[in-house]
Amino acid sequence: MMRAIQLARGGMESGDGGPFGSVIVRNGAVVGEGWNMVLSGSDPTAHGEIVAIRDACKRLGTHVLEGCDLYTTGEPCPMCLGAIYWARIRSVYFGFGVELAASIGFDDVFFYKQLELSPTARAIPCRQLLADEAEKLISDYRSLPNRQLY
Repeated sequence: MMRAIQLARGGMESGDGGPFGSVIVRNGAVVGEGWNMVLSGSDPTAHGEIVAIRDACKRLGTHVLEGCDLYTTGEPCPMCLGAIYWARIRSVYFGFGVELAASIGFDDVFFYKQLELSPTARAIPCRQLLADEAEKLISDYRSLPNRQLY
């Protein structure tokens, strides 16, 4: 966790982004690191956890991080939490919660509340379109001979 804090401090002091740093560990060894690079990279998805996941996947040559633990300075936002689940990370340890992050202007709490609403009731409404055409992709994918599940 101290390494995550160091990464967060370095990133925020250099203007890369907010106070968010992350480290991914497997069998006691660091396999991925990242810090918030939203501002420096002009990328709203460049949260510390996402950057660390990308780094670990690249280093390990896989999209699956089973057996890995993630240490992060702040409680993951919904986007990062989704990436953590997709990567199959074993456990997450965080420093400060989303409520404290809200006190300095980060709106994770709002995003979590939005996910509780139906897609059409959200601040950014989501509506289904061309369902039949899109649903055909499911059957087409299912019949691919060498598809890999993930």
